[in-house]
Formats: sequence, structure tokens, C-alpha cells
Amino acid sequence: MPKPPLTLYLAAPRGFCAGVDRAIKIVEMALEKWGAPVYVRHEIVHNRFVVDGLRAKGAVFVEELDECPPDRPVIFSAHGVPKAVPQEAARREMVYVDATCPLVSKVHIEAARHHENGLQMVMIGHAGHPETLGTMGQLPEGEVLLVETVADVATIAPRDPERLAFITQTTLSVDDTADIVAALKARFPAIVGPHKEDICYATTNRQEAVKAMAPKADAILVIGAPNSSNSKRLVEVGRGAGCAYAQLVQRAADIDWRALEGISSIGITAGASAPEVLVNEVVDAFRDRFEVTVEKVVTAEEHVEFKVPRVLREPA
Repeated sequence: MPKPPLTLYLAAPRGFCAGVDRAIKIVEMALEKWGAPVYVRHEIVHNRFVVDGLRAKGAVFVEELDECPPDRPVIFSAHGVPKAVPQEAARREMVYVDATCPLVSKVHIEAARHHENGLQMVMIGHAGHPETLGTMGQLPEGEVLLVETVADVATIAPRDPERLAFITQTTLSVDDTADIVAALKARFPAIVGPHKEDICYATTNRQEAVKAMAPKADAILVIGAPNSSNSKRLVEVGRGAGCAYAQLVQRAADIDWRALEGISSIGITAGASAPEVLVNEVVDAFRDRFEVTVEKVVTAEEHVEFKVPRVLREPA
């Protein structure tokens, strides 16, 4: 029986960003340099496939520093950590490597600079997300007010409405964040914003590719983890851009084929912490069931690379 035809739109850019690439490389290089086990505080990036692969090589993932023995190296995840964590590692004389994405570190530096200038911070982010916890943890308690929605802007009570600055998590929806920023500026006209957008280039680019793909596709699948902020935003962006069926899948085994019955086109993308091997796995699953024609939807070219810390480039 002939397979039904399917146009498969493949978003570009998709998948790994430079910060994720660097973080994974840091764990691999640490294992090469110091041998197993190497401890990692929090999942290095939010992807089970990546984490399981590193665990098989000898990485041990923990949630807090006190779960790490003092005589083994520890790595801080790409999402960043509160200031107290490296301070505690130094106090315990531990070898540690910070794999915080440089674009997250940029937000940390920005927050510290505003604090030194006597400004209270408003952070646009998701409560409980490790990046938000890490950024808020750069400053003393009470110095960062968190807002998640436009409605939250009306409820915050800053010390001095004239002495405020805002920062954002790097993996938010560009459009939703713009609405929250507009609300902040309307309520606090003197609020100071970042020199350059805090939402990172990779988040923005992946959302743009989904927006370009959504009107053409009967359905969109985003390959990514349920705890990955940037992946969940891609699903929301797909729905917002006119695709009625947009779903997050971790890998091909998660695809709900019954929901896709009768489709003639599908858009595929991957969050910034999802490896290309999982994209290929999903594309192959469609090739098994359909006569697939692949069309790339290219909205940007990415050539960003971040160096790994010097400690890993020096001989042991």
C-alpha cells in the first residue's frame, strides 16, 4: 500500500545553541582531565538524552553542592547558579568549573552593576526555573522582584519606583516579554532596561523559524524536554502563530500518531538543548509512515561559539 505524501518543514536554526554546546563540552573535557566521577550541580542542560549520555561516561548529577564529595570536581550547569554556590565550593576548597552560558553571565553582570548603582531589579522570568534562581541569587534577598506575567506588574511594590531596572530570563517568549516590558514602562516610566536584549539570540532565532513555519504546517512538533523553558516557549509560539496542533515530544517514541492522522504537512524543530540525533530519529519515524518531502525553513544563520574555561585547556 503506498504511503501518504507529507511535506516536512524543518526549521533552521534548531537544536543546540552555543551555550549548550559549550556546557556539554565542559563535562566531557572534565571527565577526560580528571576521570570519573565528575559531579554536576543540576542537569547540565535540560535534556534527558544528553544527561543520560553524560551519566554513562561518569558524570554524577546532583541538586545541591552538599551532595558532592569535596575531593572531586563539580560543574555548575549552563543555567547559572546563585552567588552563594561558588562561594561555598571555594570555602570547601573544591575544584569547580562554571558552565554557565556566557549570555546568562551577561545578565548576572548587568544585575550586579545596577545594584551597585543603587537600583532595585525587576526580573521577568519563571519562578523556580534554575536560571531565574541563579540570577536572583546574584543579589541580596529582596533586591530582585520577580514578574511572570503582565498582571504581576500591577502587584509589585518596589522600594522606590524611580530607582528600578529590569532584566529577563534568556529563554522567554519574545512577544510575551515585550508585553511585560511595555507594562513595566507604563507603570514605572523611569525603569532602566538592558543595553542589549537579554533574551538570547538562539531563543529569538528558534522562535522566528517557528513563526515562519506555523502558517504552512498542519501540525508542529518541538523536540525538547518538558523542563526546558525555551522548548516549551516554541510550542506556545507555534500555536500563537496559527498552528492549531503544536506539541512537545522528547523523542520519536512520544509522537501521538493518532492525533496526526490525515495531515499533509508538519513542521519540526528542536529546543536549544535537544541534539540533532533526536531530530533525525523523528524525521526517520515520519519517513517510515509517509512519503516525505523535506523543505527547510531558514530564517537565520548562526556562527556563535563560546570558549571553554581555561582550567580545562591546561594540562592536568
